[in-house]
Amino acid sequence: MSSGGRAVKPKEEEQDGMSVHSPCKPPPSSASSLPKEQSQVELELRLLEALEIYPPMKLQGVHRHFVLYGLMEFLRRKFDRQFSSEEVLQLLDRFYNLEMLKTDDDEIDLLTHEEEFSLPQSYFVKEEP
Repeated sequence: MSSGGRAVKPKEEEQDGMSVHSPCKPPPSSASSLPKEQSQVELELRLLEALEIYPPMKLQGVHRHFVLYGLMEFLRRKFDRQFSSEEVLQLLDRFYNLEMLKTDDDEIDLLTHEEEFSLPQSYFVKEEP
């Protein structure tokens, strides 16, 4: 269609005052997904609450598994269901770049470096009274 030499776009549908392309528009099946979205928000909020106790910076190095277990237990107590480490890491990945927390090869070498150790000879010499 043209109006005075210009192409006229068909008017976009509006619903409740919002354009069809509005980012605020709920998805078509919002009625069925609302409880799921609310539980997802609740899960994310509880995870952020747990991060007050178990800081993400401790997810590297020797404390990694303890912190991850602590997060899993915190969420288990709040939601009364088990969470796998993969689930917790997926949740954390929404908020943090977990790739940055992975250890470097230099750190692994430092942790696995073995050095010969022996007590000084003065330790073995008995003092006579």
